Amino acid sequence: MSDRPTTCTLPIKAIPNAPRSAVVGWLGDALKVKVHAPPVEGRANDELCEFLADTLGLPRRAVTVLRGDTSRQKLVRIAGLTFAEVKAKLGA
Repeated sequence: MSDRPTTCTLPIKAIPNAPRSAVVGWLGDALKVKVHAPPVEGRANDELCEFLADTLGLPRRAVTVLRGDTSRQKLVRIAGLTFAEVKAKLGA
């Protein structure tokens, strides 16, 4: 095993203002996620990162939005897991 930390990037289709945060499923390679928070002042992005971190059993700082701050199409960086591990934990 290398001493380089494991990370992956995950395309996300975010749906803000949902009744509750939930993983909806996969749309090709992108993960569709409903987020409870409104898309105001970055609150939906914060909620998305916190929800994914909790769901994957990672610390909050392990999940960050790389691209798409103001878009529903986002690219999220997940530190500590490979793409295959993320798909397995979220239901492939």
